[in-house]
Amino acid sequence: MQMSTRQLGDVTILDLVGDITLFNSPEIRKALLVQLKEQRVPKLFVNMTGVQYVDSSGIASLVEGLKASRELGSRFVLYGLSKPAMTVLELTHLLGVFEVHATEKDALASSFPADTNLSQPAGDGAGESA
Repeated sequence: MQMSTRQLGDVTILDLVGDITLFNSPEIRKALLVQLKEQRVPKLFVNMTGVQYVDSSGIASLVEGLKASRELGSRFVLYGLSKPAMTVLELTHLLGVFEVHATEKDALASSFPADTNLSQPAGDGAGESA
């Protein structure tokens, strides 16, 4: 697993490359929590374009990052999910819990306030447009 961070304005992007599994999910968890709890970044976007596979421990690390972001009032975004990663989020009913975008451009262009619609159940139509 390779991880790096970069800054685009007030957005911190955590670039991930490699599979997220039981073996490296503690590293992911630590990187997320350092950015959120220690660095207090207002917006943390997780670039998953280089991630093909995420197992349950990887999902747990992402959920922990999301939980920390909500506690701190930060925005937490996932983008560039592979089909297998998207499927895992769908099967665990977490796809509607995370803010997910297809590309970095889409994520940066979105204006999704950190405290809006996050507690709404998935599938209620909130935030969707026809």
